[in-house]
Amino acid sequence: MRNHLKHLTRATALGAVALAAFSLTPGTATALPNGPEPGPTVVGGTPAAQGEFPFMVRLSMGCGGALYTKDIVLTAAHCVDGSGPNTSITATGGVVDLEDSGATKVNSTEVLQAPGYNGTGKDWALIKLAKPIDQPTLKIAETDAYNKGDFTVAGWGADKEGGDQQRYLLKASVPFVDDATCKGAYSNLVTGEEICAGKMDTGGVDTCQGDSGGPMFRKDDNDQWIQVGIVSWGEGCARPGKPGVYTEVSTFAKDIKAGADQLGG
Repeated sequence: MRNHLKHLTRATALGAVALAAFSLTPGTATALPNGPEPGPTVVGGTPAAQGEFPFMVRLSMGCGGALYTKDIVLTAAHCVDGSGPNTSITATGGVVDLEDSGATKVNSTEVLQAPGYNGTGKDWALIKLAKPIDQPTLKIAETDAYNKGDFTVAGWGADKEGGDQQRYLLKASVPFVDDATCKGAYSNLVTGEEICAGKMDTGGVDTCQGDSGGPMFRKDDNDQWIQVGIVSWGEGCARPGKPGVYTEVSTFAKDIKAGADQLGG
């Protein structure tokens, strides 16, 4: 089994469990910590500025996502329960503060989970929204050319392993970890479908519970943000030698596009 660390209750024991859904309701979000905690919320994160990552979306089951189109959110397959009509998910966008009165909240209409998803690899899904969120979208990588260097992660998840979900969007930078090194940390890594990032020697920076489905991104050759990963799983949060594992977006770019076309995006 795997520990889908970025969903709500990431197991602290060795090994992994699929995580229960979580609804972020008013009053459950916590204020920003006084300073970054060791480890990921992103652990080791700092506050994002309003408008810095306008494509970021918070989903009501306790996951993150990014606007693939203005009315389709790209997230993780393990955040949703299969494909088909679904009006139960609320997407919140346009703000870093989830309690901001200017937030845009839109319900889902349909979900498309990656075909063939069985808990291992293929951890992507699309959520069709009832109406557009009028914010810039995040383009996805179509080749592995950007699967290197330092990546940015952002989310409203826990700021430490076992910690509380956050009211304000946090961001952090995580370095690429090559497949061979990551395979040494996780023998069940699906190379070619997953990409790893984190500070292997020290830990201290990572995504965590509640960040699942959010994007891992960097600047492309035109200095524009491009998504290379989707927050998927890992062991604990920000542990030395245990990097975060992300869906390798370029591997599934064609499938994601076909899925969005199917949803009418």
